[in-house]
Amino acid sequence: MNQVSLRTTEVIAIEINSIKDQTKRIFLSASIEIGRRLVEAKGMIQHGEFAIWLKDNVDYSQSTANNLMRVFEEYGSDQLSLFGGDTKSQAYENLSYSQAIALLVLPGEEREQFIGETNVEEMSTRDLQAAIKERQQAVKEKEDAEKAKVTAEKAAEKERKIREKLETQQNDHEAIVQRLQKQVEEAQAAGDSGDEEAAEALRESLSKSERQLIDSQDKIKQLEEALKAKPVEVTTATEIVYQTPDDVLAELEALKTESEALKKQVASGTSEETAVFKAHFKTLNDSFNNVLTAIDVVGKSDPEMGAKYKEAIGKLLERMKGTLNVLLR
Repeated sequence: MNQVSLRTTEVIAIEINSIKDQTKRIFLSASIEIGRRLVEAKGMIQHGEFAIWLKDNVDYSQSTANNLMRVFEEYGSDQLSLFGGDTKSQAYENLSYSQAIALLVLPGEEREQFIGETNVEEMSTRDLQAAIKERQQAVKEKEDAEKAKVTAEKAAEKERKIREKLETQQNDHEAIVQRLQKQVEEAQAAGDSGDEEAAEALRESLSKSERQLIDSQDKIKQLEEALKAKPVEVTTATEIVYQTPDDVLAELEALKTESEALKKQVASGTSEETAVFKAHFKTLNDSFNNVLTAIDVVGKSDPEMGAKYKEAIGKLLERMKGTLNVLLR
């Protein structure tokens, strides 16, 4: 039987595909070697004259030459060869030139991974470009999601610190209220001892301060509700920006100022503790122990002021002693 008669269309198809694969590999290999030599030539030519050299000597445009040099730099091995075995990775050996160009948009490590995960050899250039675009979109979405997560975590941490600050202010207010309440009781004791007018004035002053603190606590609750209502603003699907509302920030600043002013008032020379001290100083009716108690309260909140009060009592006692000595003469 004639050997030619044994050939079938299936055999012919196999041969054609084999030739196609060989041609594809040879073309990529040739492109790598041309790119290698273009890089070499470019290094020898003065700046600005490479495009002229390309046109006059090899009939390449600048863009074609750039593609060939990129193909060499990304796919070629360091060893100079002629048409064969010159790719830096086996993953690139079966690529066509057009596929190699399309894959240049991916970084080297990601490119090899992509080739290993997809059937690049069987894809048309258009299908390959679509697959690359889809992969890039997936990578971008993953990166955006990670950035959004980090931003959201920072936003949550910032809100947590704001809430801690509010809680600290509230605790400070409660402590001050307790101290004021104690002073109200001392004022009542001063009234019982005889100086009702001074005691009443003191009670009114302390009650006013207590109402101010209660108002501050109400503001804290309102701010907490505002934070719950407007926690984090999302500007786009891939960008999350934490933004404490302007009105909340303004109220927070006002509350902070008010709180600091009230604390300074309590610790200053015009505080309620001083009023208690003056009431006991005026009455001098078995209230010396109460005066010492008031000084102790002041000393805990402001040691420097407490020391001044002790010095004032010492001077008062000296003056009283001098007056008493004059009267006793």
